Amino acid sequence: MKLSAWAPAALAVSATLVVAACGSSSSSAPSSGASSGTSSSSSSSTSSGSAATTGFQGCMVTDTGGIDDRSFNASSWAGMQAGKAADSKVGSVNYLQSTTESDYVPNISTFVQRKCGIIVTVGFLMGDATQTAAKSNPNQKFAIVDFNYTPPLANVDALLFNTVQDGFLGGYLAAGMTKTGKVATFGGQQLPTVTIYMDGFWDGVQYYNSKHGTHVQVLGWNEQTQKGSFTGDFTNQTKGQTTTQTFISEGADIVFPVAGNVGLGAAKAVQDADNAAGSQKVNMMWVDTDGCVSAATYCKYFITSVEKGIVTAVSNAVEGAANGTFKGGNYIGTLANGGVGLAPFHDFASQVPSSLQNELNTVKQGIISGSIQTPTKSPV
Repeated sequence: MKLSAWAPAALAVSATLVVAACGSSSSSAPSSGASSGTSSSSSSSTSSGSAATTGFQGCMVTDTGGIDDRSFNASSWAGMQAGKAADSKVGSVNYLQSTTESDYVPNISTFVQRKCGIIVTVGFLMGDATQTAAKSNPNQKFAIVDFNYTPPLANVDALLFNTVQDGFLGGYLAAGMTKTGKVATFGGQQLPTVTIYMDGFWDGVQYYNSKHGTHVQVLGWNEQTQKGSFTGDFTNQTKGQTTTQTFISEGADIVFPVAGNVGLGAAKAVQDADNAAGSQKVNMMWVDTDGCVSAATYCKYFITSVEKGIVTAVSNAVEGAANGTFKGGNYIGTLANGGVGLAPFHDFASQVPSSLQNELNTVKQGIISGSIQTPTKSPV
C-alpha cells in the first residue's frame, strides 16, 4: 500500500476534522442490522439519512477517546470520510463509539452482522478484539490503527506508525527552542503507541545536547528507565491541565502531551501561564494531527505537531476494500514514506531560527538513512 506525503492528509483533516471535533456529523441510530445492546454506542454517517445498509459500507469502531478527540479517533474518522469522497463505490461510512473497553467486542460484532465492506478499529487496545473477530470471520475485511500482527493477518490491514522518528525531531526542536533548559512530555496511558512518541522526544533532546554541548532536561519521561508521567486515560482534561501546571512550576517552557483529548487540558494550562502577569512564556507541541487544524483555538502556542498519517492510511484502506485492491498485512508509516512527520510551524514560522530548521532537515535525512539511530523500547 502506497501512502502519499502528509500534505494531502492535512488537507483531508482540514476538510473533515472540524466536523468530527464539533460532534456535528449527521448521526443516526444503527440500522436494522445493528445490535441495540450497548446504549453507549452511536452511529454516524456522511449521508443525510439513516446509516445505509446497501452498497459498500465503511464502518469504524472508535476507542474510548471518542470521535471528537482531536487526535487518532478523529483522524481515523476523517480518513473514513476521505475514502468515501475519493471513491464513488463507497456508499456510506459509519461509526460506533466505544465509551469503555467492554464496548469493543459488541461494536465489532454489530458491524460484522451488518456485513460492512471494511471494519476499521482504532487504537492499540483493540488489537486482541480485532484479531479474534478477524480470525472468526476470514471473509470480512478489517483495518486497525496503531497495531500490527506477527504473523500478519491476510484480512486485516494493520496500520502502525514509527513515531519515534518524528518524536525525535520534536525533541530536537524543543531542545533548540527552550529558554529555560527544561521541556516536558507526558502520556495518557503507558501503551507502546504512546511511549514510542515519548521515547523519540527524549532521545531527540539528548541528541541535541550531544551536538550542542547543552544540558536540556526532559521532565515526565526517561527513555532508558521507561518511567514517567501518565494521566491514566485519554479523556480527562483536568488531569492534563494539572499535570502541565506542575511541569510549568518546575520550569518547563515546552510541553508535549501524548494523550488525545487530555492534551486540551495541557493547552489550557499553557494558555493560563501565558496570560499570567510575569509568568514565563510557555509553548507546546500537539500529537497525531496538526493541532492548528484540530485544536485551532490554541494554535498560537503550538510550535509544531508530531503527526502520523492516519487520514491517508485509513482512506487508502477503505478505498482498497471498495475497489478490490485490499491485500491485508502490516503497514508501517515512516519519515521515508511520509507516514510520519512534523506539521508546519504556522505562527512559529518566523520564530524557529533558519539554522535550527536546517539542522532538523539534516537530522531527518540522517534518520531516514539510518546514520542517526532512534532508539525505542516500543515495538515497531
